Amino acid sequence: MKFLFDLFPVILFFIAYRFGTSNQDTAHALALEYMGGLIAGGSITPEQSPIILATAVGIVATVLQIGYLLVRGRKVDGMLWLSLAVIVVMGGATIYFHDENFIKWKPTILYWAFAVVLFVAQVVFRKNLMRKGMEAQIKLPDAVWDRVGYAWIAFMAAMGVLNLVMAFIVFKGNTSAWVSFKMFGATGLFFAFVVIQTLMLSKHMQEEPEDIV
Repeated sequence: MKFLFDLFPVILFFIAYRFGTSNQDTAHALALEYMGGLIAGGSITPEQSPIILATAVGIVATVLQIGYLLVRGRKVDGMLWLSLAVIVVMGGATIYFHDENFIKWKPTILYWAFAVVLFVAQVVFRKNLMRKGMEAQIKLPDAVWDRVGYAWIAFMAAMGVLNLVMAFIVFKGNTSAWVSFKMFGATGLFFAFVVIQTLMLSKHMQEEPEDIV
């Protein structure tokens, strides 16, 4: 369930974009009616409307995601706040300038921001954030936790580069293909990374010591 909850904005972004491409006239009308005042010049072309609509939905979905946690009295992870800041800034720029390149940079900025936060915490402050988030579920030796942290730093950095390659080289001029990669390709890579890492860590997992009666 947490996996789906984390993907909530991405899923709605994908659905909104697909709706917009299949119903371009409706998407265009919705974008002009509800976001006309936020768009430079007050107008966009019908071809621009799907990404504008999807971006707005992604922003609202992230706000709702955080709002749900706050209403339930749950802690909002710092990374989620960072995600909100990035999508508001880059998504807002996408809508205002009606330029899809801004939202295409959003995943890379977020991946690299995560990598920097993890790196600074682990190297400068000697605080392994991955260990902090995962230690309640698994027990590992200190040296292995260090490798886990560096693995996530490298993975996030690589994902940032990959997003740029897919957005501006492989799928240049094909926003639909990039949106599909964002939904299925990037998500699949995250899932594969977690599975592979779990398998590799299984031999290092330590059992909880039994209580002595």
